Amino acid sequence: MGDGQEFRSVKTVLNPDSVAIVGASERGRWPQDIFKASVEGGFAGDIYLINPRQAEVYGRKAYPTLKDLPKTPDHAIVIVPGAAVPGVLEDAAAAGVKSVTVYAGAVGDGDSEASHERGRQVREIVRRTGLRVSGPNCMGAFSFREKLFAYPNPSVAKTPAGPVAAIFQSGGTLQFFLATGGSRGLRFSYGVSSGNELDLDLADYMNFVVDDPHTKQIVLFIEGIRRPEAFMRAAERALVAGKPVIAIKTGATLKSAQAAASHTGAVAGDYSGYLAMCDRYGIINCQELDQLVETTLAFQTGRIPKGPRVGWITTSGGTVDLLYDDVEREGSVLPNFEETTNEALKPFMQEGIKPKNPLDTGIPTNLTDAANVCRVVMNDPNVDMVAWAGQLPAKADRWKGVEHMKAMTLETDKPVVGFSRMAYPLSEIALDGQDQAGFPFLQGLPQSCLALNALWFHAERSGKPVAAPKPAPFTEINEENLLQALASRGVKGPASALASTQEDAMRAAAAIGFPVALKIVSPQILHKTEVGGVALGLKSESDVKQAAERMLASARRAHPDATIEGFLVQEMASGIEVLVGVREDAQFGPMLVLGSGGVLVELMADVNVQLLPVTRAGIARAIGGLKLQKLLDGYRGAPPADVEALYDAIESVGKFYLDHRGRIADLEINPLIVRPNGQGVCAVDIRTIWKD
Repeated sequence: MGDGQEFRSVKTVLNPDSVAIVGASERGRWPQDIFKASVEGGFAGDIYLINPRQAEVYGRKAYPTLKDLPKTPDHAIVIVPGAAVPGVLEDAAAAGVKSVTVYAGAVGDGDSEASHERGRQVREIVRRTGLRVSGPNCMGAFSFREKLFAYPNPSVAKTPAGPVAAIFQSGGTLQFFLATGGSRGLRFSYGVSSGNELDLDLADYMNFVVDDPHTKQIVLFIEGIRRPEAFMRAAERALVAGKPVIAIKTGATLKSAQAAASHTGAVAGDYSGYLAMCDRYGIINCQELDQLVETTLAFQTGRIPKGPRVGWITTSGGTVDLLYDDVEREGSVLPNFEETTNEALKPFMQEGIKPKNPLDTGIPTNLTDAANVCRVVMNDPNVDMVAWAGQLPAKADRWKGVEHMKAMTLETDKPVVGFSRMAYPLSEIALDGQDQAGFPFLQGLPQSCLALNALWFHAERSGKPVAAPKPAPFTEINEENLLQALASRGVKGPASALASTQEDAMRAAAAIGFPVALKIVSPQILHKTEVGGVALGLKSESDVKQAAERMLASARRAHPDATIEGFLVQEMASGIEVLVGVREDAQFGPMLVLGSGGVLVELMADVNVQLLPVTRAGIARAIGGLKLQKLLDGYRGAPPADVEALYDAIESVGKFYLDHRGRIADLEINPLIVRPNGQGVCAVDIRTIWKD
């Protein structure tokens, strides 16, 4: 078990010495399936049967209650209606049972007051007795190595044990993932359906399997994260241990309830915060269940690449053409082969085809030649991973020479995978062929690209602890000293002046020098542009006067009760517009939002969200994945922007927010103007939402 008190033990849920099945009967399919699968599978511990109305069930003695057993079991499998659950849990605690799995719904969920009352009772029993509860409203768990199959699916229970722990909040989805993954060669240590998590949750199960020496990968299906801090701690433990965590989360298209207090709040919704957390803690996030299977399979090589570069070996020009599209779409790295590699490949090439990556060799005559081609590509110093277009056999006699493929993989520590253009069904002969080859075979080109990207994503982060922010301090920062405090950190605005009247604004503009920008000043108007509260490129005092009159009228129409404090007059700054925002995510803590700035932030949706603190390298990586990077590089003949000054400003804003987040809820600079190289940046518009 991990250090600290944030984790609760799930040992007796997944690895008990003995169990009791409460609700065992010949009429109930679930308890019968669980009993038979565990007995036939070879569970070594005692299995007691509880039925108050029958003296014998499944040909074995049955007991009226848990308190009547001759020996206290570690764990109770409770398959009774929701109304009976609190009473059974009281019996379990009184008998000294360490943990229970509750399968029933209507225990704390739904709209029923009776259900909510049962949930309160269960929580009170947990608090008072220390009884650990898995569920309710779950389908149990598979412990493949221990041969305890407390999930009612005898077919999945026959899957051989292996290195993957699957922890799903969706019990129904779990069995389909295990069945599909098992049919592809995935092998599992545990399959857990965690249900509504009134007590034990994802973090507890993750913590357990991180310490399990037989588990090498962790797969999650997430509907919600109930204890974010414990979850992140468990994810960090997995990262430091070098165990990849591969996840899929529902709710990607749901808008955050805290949407539009600022552009930063609108674009950094719940799912963006989750993705930022995944990036920080090395969690590989998948968009689809099929991708989840392929990515998990790719990690069964047990190898971690030293870089992102993939050498693709195909037998079809059409596959090469499709790969070019998928590689670009998924952001994969496609290196050029060295000239020595190209020369070594020529004897294996069909006439008229020039070696290049992706490689089209034509149909190889045998697996010996295929192994030699893979070997040549594998030895190229520009290649970190090898992907070979091969389809597993439907007949054993079509896999002659597979030992040469296996020998090739043993000559390197680079990941090697097979891949196919499309999905296809596998027979036992195919799975045996995969075992003989010694590497996994992925299905689908985009899925293969994403799976190989995931290997590098994990490799970059594996083994490294995560820098967590310190507790939020309280400081004396306020509206009056905010701009000066930011300027002292190098985040300066344009020459500007506050004016209470139109005449003052005209005089200020003349002193600053034309052209100028004019902005309405009101604590109730955050999005000035939307109410006509911004005028740019004003070239004379007359322009300033007319603009002030227009924006006063417009602002009063839009916000009749707003307090208009006057105008902000600023010098016009030109360059690339960038959004830099910092805010507190309710689940995952302080975060940084970067992206293309200006009035079209939400429409452009060219943003990246990172958890704070962030390194300079992290800032560069975040911006490098945006369309903004092309503008900064000098788009269509424009001069390159002052990227180093931009990095300095972003780093300063992040540190500033960590120092002052006890007072500031949300701080946004939009736009931060990035001038040409060597000319710095300018914070044109700074908006702040203060904590109460």
